[in-house]
Amino acid sequence: MSSETKYIVIGAEESPYSVKVRSYLRYKELPCEWRNRSEAAELYAKHARLPLIPLVITPQQQGLQDSTPIIEEIEARHPQPSIYPSDPVARFVSQVLEEFADEWGNKWMFHYRWAREADQLACAGRLASLNAPQADDAELERLTEQIRNRMVDRVWFVGSSPQTAHLIEASFKDFLELFDAHLAQRPFVFGERPSFADFALWGQLYNCHRDPTPRGIIEIRAPHTRNWIERMQAPQASGDFEDWQSLAETLTPILADQVGGLFLPWSVANAQALSRGDEEFTVTLSSGEWTQKPQKYHARSLHALQQKYAAVDTPRTKHLMQACGCLDALDVEES
Repeated sequence: MSSETKYIVIGAEESPYSVKVRSYLRYKELPCEWRNRSEAAELYAKHARLPLIPLVITPQQQGLQDSTPIIEEIEARHPQPSIYPSDPVARFVSQVLEEFADEWGNKWMFHYRWAREADQLACAGRLASLNAPQADDAELERLTEQIRNRMVDRVWFVGSSPQTAHLIEASFKDFLELFDAHLAQRPFVFGERPSFADFALWGQLYNCHRDPTPRGIIEIRAPHTRNWIERMQAPQASGDFEDWQSLAETLTPILADQVGGLFLPWSVANAQALSRGDEEFTVTLSSGEWTQKPQKYHARSLHALQQKYAAVDTPRTKHLMQACGCLDALDVEES
């Protein structure tokens, strides 16, 4: 396969954003080559502007970073089969859930991965083997402990702490209950083909399923989600998207409980803390009080979501966002 006709994805299996992009490229049937960062060091140094994965190198030798704009850029070049529902309300909800997955769903994944010894050792061991495939047992054990110690000290980055741990785990379990009920009626989030939201949600839940504690929760509580996780490895359309009317009964509770009750209030508080230059912020969510250091990147992505809302602001969309407690965070003029 010629490098002139394929995408190169430099990423890692443990990166939800990397596998998100890989699943998307597989769905679009765009030829791609998967490489980890250590085996593509020179290529990464040449094209990466930020120390982040995934890095996608297009057939035109353009380097793309940040999973959301990567997918948006490639979708503009290869619009069929579309990942956007034609119903404008469903399309915007897909964009909201994509952002929710990237920013709030990542809290589930990162917290569970590094909160308990079994999960710490499982993931640190995989990372050690990936980084040093030729290492002997003693060296792998040393690397595993080194990675474990480094990553456990970084959970604050997503807001995980002894004070927020129960909120993150309750959110994960509540989401799974609602999500599994929704997937009981359809193979993908918006019908019979994957949407923007599917890829982002899958990246986080696929990686949750790789670690012992969240995998056990998914296996016991969410059989439809487990099947969807497998399906999304290489998704294929079996039909069309549904209209919002047929999706509303089981998706609206997710919007109200998880997005309106948790994610968007946190998003606004985070952005306000950054604008004030605060080193820490506290916000009261529907499930309790949340305190953490601000996340710089998310203030930009919240602004992007607000712009997307402004572009599709219709009475139906506005009514839904208001009913789910999302409007104040999205409608900048009203707020």
